[in-house]
Amino acid sequence: MERSHDENPYLLLTPGPLSTSPAVRRAMLRDWCTWDDDYNVGVVQVIREKRLRLAMRDGDAAITSVLMQGSGTFCVEAVVGTALPREGKLLVLSNGVYGRRIAQIAKVLDIPHVVHESGEGRPPDLARLRSELRADLQITHVAVVHGETSTGMLNPVEEVGALVKEAGRSLIVDAMSTFGGVPLDFETCGVDWLVSSSNKCIQGVPGFGFVLVRRGQLEACAGRARSLSLDVYDQWRTMETGRGKWRFTSPTHTVRAFLQALVELEEEGGVAARHARYATNQRLLRDGMLALGFEPLLPTEWQSPIITAFHAPAHPDYRFADFYGRLKQQGFVIYPGSITETPTFRIGTIGHVFPEDVKRLLGAVRGAMYWSKAA
Repeated sequence: MERSHDENPYLLLTPGPLSTSPAVRRAMLRDWCTWDDDYNVGVVQVIREKRLRLAMRDGDAAITSVLMQGSGTFCVEAVVGTALPREGKLLVLSNGVYGRRIAQIAKVLDIPHVVHESGEGRPPDLARLRSELRADLQITHVAVVHGETSTGMLNPVEEVGALVKEAGRSLIVDAMSTFGGVPLDFETCGVDWLVSSSNKCIQGVPGFGFVLVRRGQLEACAGRARSLSLDVYDQWRTMETGRGKWRFTSPTHTVRAFLQALVELEEEGGVAARHARYATNQRLLRDGMLALGFEPLLPTEWQSPIITAFHAPAHPDYRFADFYGRLKQQGFVIYPGSITETPTFRIGTIGHVFPEDVKRLLGAVRGAMYWSKAA
């Protein structure tokens, strides 16, 4: 697998868009016709099938796959706006920015909803969830973010799914930052709708997202969507009858790059192997940053391998913008914090990033700690 980053001035240590391989970038150098079978059958349909295999051990005809134009949030909004019936009600498990965003989508779409807020950096209260589902029989769907990248939290989707199935409700999983990089089985987790994006753990580039959904649930959604362009059911019917045809103009170059990224995922050894690399990256990062005096926001048992939040140094000379700029000069781009309760910054460990890259980063961090030298 190619590891060269010579074409880029810096490595993206973010939760996506992320650093991609040279071969993924090269895949975008050809133009494609959206009406031609070379594209619809030879690229789009192949992607739809390969993604199904990532979510299930042996394949399952009861699960289908839909590609949607736009960012990951577009696809989350498409699912919420399509899945919820007019008489439905959504319970949102929220412990960060992206859980709150799902609640905001429901509010804008005028969908009845309730928010189970557990606080930034805290997992959902499962006993409380069980009680909420028993007490409110109007709730039809539950939404949870698998990897909450505002904190680095990996939420307990399997336990949440068991409670949702026990209560006879439908489960929507925002697996935006985890699908393809963290093992997640549709049946084991009781998932009904799963949403992810092209520019996360499968290591493609931005431009579209995708939905994996139980056919029975999707077939019940005809005429239900609250948007023309974000209608998951209509997009699926067009792809099914048109052999991969999208309703509206598809991001052809991004889609072709995604197919190359899927091939590279298979060559790496699949989700298990990619998860192992990401976990190694994160462990090296956490241990190395601790040795430099940086404190992680989350305890190890709640931490995902996707991105790690660290408490900002308390030194009065520390400024994130200065720290960021010094790291960028050395070839690394990190993320600012996005939670409200405490100052943090974040470093991603996914994408075309390897343990040797993390070791180089740690050397760059040591050199960028200007406040430590000024103390």
